[in-house]
Formats: sequence, C-alpha cells, structure tokens
Amino acid sequence: MGVRRAVTAAGARAVFFDRDGVINAAVLRDRKPHPPASPDELRIDADAAAVVAGLRERNFDVVVFTNQPDVARGTTPREAVESIHRAIADRTAIDAFYVCYHDDADHCACRKPLPGMLLSASAERGIDLRRSYVVGDRWRDIEAGKRAGCRTVWIDRDYDERPADAPGRRVTNLLEAYEWIIHDC
Repeated sequence: MGVRRAVTAAGARAVFFDRDGVINAAVLRDRKPHPPASPDELRIDADAAAVVAGLRERNFDVVVFTNQPDVARGTTPREAVESIHRAIADRTAIDAFYVCYHDDADHCACRKPLPGMLLSASAERGIDLRRSYVVGDRWRDIEAGKRAGCRTVWIDRDYDERPADAPGRRVTNLLEAYEWIIHDC
C-alpha cells in the first residue's frame, strides 16, 4: 500500500494495529468479525485519530497490519481494500499499511499468525520489534506479535471465536490500549 510517512531511524518504536475491530469497527455477523466491504461500510473508531496522533507525538511509528483474505477468495476487490486504507489514512495519519491478501491455503509468510508483515515493516522502516507493540482484537494478531517479539495488547471484543492466548495486556477498547502503551513505555 502506498500510504506512508517517511521511514524512521533505526531502532525506532512502533505500534502495529490490526485494522478491522481495532482502527475501524468490524462488521459482525453472529458475533463473528468481518471486514467492511467498501468505504461506505467503514466506521472508524471514534478514538482512532487521537490515539494515532498521541502515539506519533511520542515518536512511535504507527502501522496497520491486516489480513484481507477476501481478496484471494474473490469476494472483495483489492481496490476496495485500498480505498478503505486511503479513507483511514486521510482521517488518522497512519504511517503505513501492510496487507496480506492471501488465504490460509496459500501458506504465505505474511498471513497472521505468522509475523511476516511485522518483519517486513521492521526491515523496511528500521523498527526495533522488541521496543514495539501489537494491538489486535483476534488471536492471530496477538500470536503474530508474540512471534515477532513485540509487546501485545488484546482488545477483547467478545467474539464467538478462539480468544488470544496470554496477551501482554487485555483491554476492551482502543483508548484503553493506548493508555496502557503510553504508561508501559
């Protein structure tokens, strides 16, 4: 995705946010989260812009990393995903977006729970993963963060699915995640 702020200095800190259910509301069907299909369905969290601004003021690189398997499944066009990212970037000043467009059957290194997107961001942006945080609402996000050596914050949305295993911190919303990060660092 082309929406990016300048690359940070080596050893920089970052906060990696999952997209759906964290930066924007997930579309819930039977208590299971799904991504919005278009910018028209996009509902950005009311605290997202302030959280991103606060982290950037504290010299964190702010990155979204997201699985978007509906592209591989043929149910969502890639352009729709990229339009959603442009809309989020316009309203939140996210520094970069890393996207896995694959499905589980593709066995790629970028699909969460594997840490490929985090490792790529680290290499490309000079991020020290041990000084960084992952904020997610699903077990895959937290597992990817742990595998990359990041601190983890799980936003428990009470989905009807497997919970995160031993996150560094459990919270119920984006603002709580932010407050914990700024007090932890």
